[in-house]
Amino acid sequence: MPRRDDVSAVPLLGRTLAPEGSGLVLAEWEAAGRRSDQVAWQAPLHVHHDDDEAWYVLSGTLRLRIDGEDYDVPAGSGIVGPRGVPHTFGNPSEEPARYVLVMSASTRAMLAELHGGFSGDVAALFEKYGATLLE
Repeated sequence: MPRRDDVSAVPLLGRTLAPEGSGLVLAEWEAAGRRSDQVAWQAPLHVHHDDDEAWYVLSGTLRLRIDGEDYDVPAGSGIVGPRGVPHTFGNPSEEPARYVLVMSASTRAMLAELHGGFSGDVAALFEKYGATLLE
């Protein structure tokens, strides 16, 4: 059986791995380093009501804010953002951070719509995908 890019071991950086019909999506992304003394947040504070997320840091450090508490997650470490709990994440360092994100297909669909030229009400978009924007 030939290998398919949506289910097989392929270079992942900047891509997602999501077989059709799967509820699970795997992505490897990079968070640029901060340019000031502020964390380079990658997402606004939000909550997913039905979906968990997990991050595994490959290089650099990510900062996760989960339920109001900050966790610095260095390379080789992982963390889970449970459903129903407010969270955000970003890069607290000047150095880029590479990470693997495990998310639901619903969360990936929301991100694809949001970053695909969306120009409407962002809070309504979050609600459409079972999440609430908190800031």
